[in-house]
Amino acid sequence: MRDMLKIVLGNIFITLAYAFITVPNEIINGGVTSFSLILEAVFSIDIRVIVNIVTIILLLICLIFLGKEYFYKSIISSICYVIFFNFFYSLSINININVYIGAVIAAIMVGIGYYFCIIAKSTTVSFDIVAIILNKNNKKFDIAISMRYINIVIILLGLLNYGVESIILGIIFTIIQSYVLKYLLNREKNVNSEVVEILE
Repeated sequence: MRDMLKIVLGNIFITLAYAFITVPNEIINGGVTSFSLILEAVFSIDIRVIVNIVTIILLLICLIFLGKEYFYKSIISSICYVIFFNFFYSLSINININVYIGAVIAAIMVGIGYYFCIIAKSTTVSFDIVAIILNKNNKKFDIAISMRYINIVIILLGLLNYGVESIILGIIFTIIQSYVLKYLLNREKNVNSEVVEILE
C-alpha cells in the first residue's frame, strides 16, 4: 500500500509539471512523447499510434528485464499518469511565468516524481526503464545520470522538429531533473545504509 501511495504521489508531481508548465510552453524533456514526435516527423505516422507502440515495447522490456513486480507497478503508474494528466490538463489553467523559470520548477517537480516512482520499484513507462535496467546489471550506471544522457540524445534529435530555444530549455530541464533525482536517490541510499547499521 505504501508503494502505491508513492506511485500516485510521484505521478501527481510529474503530471502537474507537464500539464501546467512543460506542455503549454512546449518544453521538450526527452521522454516518450518527445521521441514519438521525432518519429512522427520521420515516418508520418499518427503520434498516438507511435506513443502506444513505444509504450508497449517499453512495458515488455520492463517485464523481461525487471520482472513482474516492476511490470505490474509500472502499469499502475501509467494508469495514474493518464488519469492525472488528463484531469489537470482539462482544467486549462494558464500559469503566467517566465519559460526558463517554468522549466526549472517543472524539472524539480518531475525529478521528485521520478524519485517516488523509482523507490516504489516502479517506472513511469518511459526511458527510465532503460536506466533502471542498466543500473540493475551494473551499479556503475547511475540511474539519474543514465536518464540524463538518454534524454539529452533524444532532445538533440529534436532539432528535426523544434527550434534552438526548445532544445536549450529541454537540456536545462533534463540536467536539473537528473540532478534532483540523483540527490534524492543518494539520500535514500544513505538513510537505508544508516538503518542497516543501526539494526546490526
